[in-house]
Amino acid sequence: MINAAQLTWSLGTVNRLLGRFRPHVLFLTGGYVNVPVSIVARVRRVPAAIFLPDVEPGTAIEVLKHLVDRIACTTAASAPYLPEDKMVVTGYPVRPELRRATTLLREEALATFHLTTKRPTLLVFGGSRGARSINRALMAVLPALLAEDIQVIHVSGQLDWEEVEANAATLPADSRSRYRPYPYLHGEMGAAMRAADLAVTRAGAGMLGEAPAFALPSILVPYPHAWRYQKINADYLAERGAAVRLDDEQLGERLLPTVLSLLQDAERLAAMSAAAHALDVPDAADNVARLLLDLKRERRD
Repeated sequence: MINAAQLTWSLGTVNRLLGRFRPHVLFLTGGYVNVPVSIVARVRRVPAAIFLPDVEPGTAIEVLKHLVDRIACTTAASAPYLPEDKMVVTGYPVRPELRRATTLLREEALATFHLTTKRPTLLVFGGSRGARSINRALMAVLPALLAEDIQVIHVSGQLDWEEVEANAATLPADSRSRYRPYPYLHGEMGAAMRAADLAVTRAGAGMLGEAPAFALPSILVPYPHAWRYQKINADYLAERGAAVRLDDEQLGERLLPTVLSLLQDAERLAAMSAAAHALDVPDAADNVARLLLDLKRERRD
């Protein structure tokens, strides 16, 4: 929380900046750094909007929702947490390079990783730094997965890469040929999501936009040491049939049977894929832009 001295100092700085740039509208993305910005904007009568990426707002947006004019949000499921007259459902804007990858043929996406269309593909990732519990749970069951003729794309993150690389070196050559570990993927991440039949990952806000964009069924493992927002995100997708939620403490016992049961059930995977696709909002970025332009027009009028 910003203390009183920091807030007072920040108000003066923000006032000078807004006086210099004279914005027609402000777009905020959360965090306590936006509190003084919102206060000064309100005094100066500069309209402001904030984006809520998760289903449930965190503490900062709980404060900011009283100071802004509009709240753009990913889904209508945020309605219980927000003022009705300020809420606008825009969808989650997916990065253009990821959105472009949704048009790839599955064969093209798999070829990026030298994988075949003849086997089911599991994608496991946990962000740029990775998710240690997911990485270690996967490594523990990797021989069993590969023995089932499943091919795996594993984006471990930088922190666990040495451990993941060393583990890969212990795999028999035949199994190793179906395993693609990487510390990080940037330009190829869209191809990885397009290639996958199923993903195992955390339940950050990005999955609310990216899993639907790729019609990608997922096993979501909420980060256990954060506020409950990842659990709410996971439940949102699971309740709509697009995902299965596994908690961190369940990984050791349930990861392998859950992955196998899904990848061996083509009918259920297809239903999850359709459910995910139904949640996609391909024009989310345009919706946010329109919201901001509407705020500008309201100010002018």
